Amino acid sequence: MRILGIDPGLRNLGWGVIDAEGSRLTHVGNGVCRSDGTDLGQRLLSLHQQLTRVLEAHVPDTAAVEQTFVNKDGAGTLKLGQARGIAMLVPAQAGLTIGEYAPNAIKKTVVGVGHADKRQVDHMVRMQLPGAQIAGPDAADALAIAICHAFHARAGNTLELALRRAGA
Repeated sequence: MRILGIDPGLRNLGWGVIDAEGSRLTHVGNGVCRSDGTDLGQRLLSLHQQLTRVLEAHVPDTAAVEQTFVNKDGAGTLKLGQARGIAMLVPAQAGLTIGEYAPNAIKKTVVGVGHADKRQVDHMVRMQLPGAQIAGPDAADALAIAICHAFHARAGNTLELALRRAGA
């Protein structure tokens, strides 16, 4: 299964692609879609176009996106939500199913601690994807989201298979 992880951001939208075969994870690619300027519509269009090219280049089977957290800056949260909309829209347009994960759930899955810092996440992503050249913190977060999705998809498949075997 090829998984696209997306870390939404209006200025920097991180992406990471991994292949998951059983418990084996393989790095495919990662990067950052960057938007410039002050016109919100043009920035969102730029993110949409760049992320669409990522999907076309890597042809994932599924996608995963980090859920938005609400901070004290309402306007900032709203702008992040719009970037997250692009992160959800592009895979949906490609017909992909999309998993959504809270930041603490991603950290708990990848690091083992729900309040891990960015350095810990980056370190554990590098441990699980040896040799990967990571394009920066946003790309590392996106790879962590993809790893989280792989873990939860594997756990879900295991439960589904066990229920089928039990005749449920």
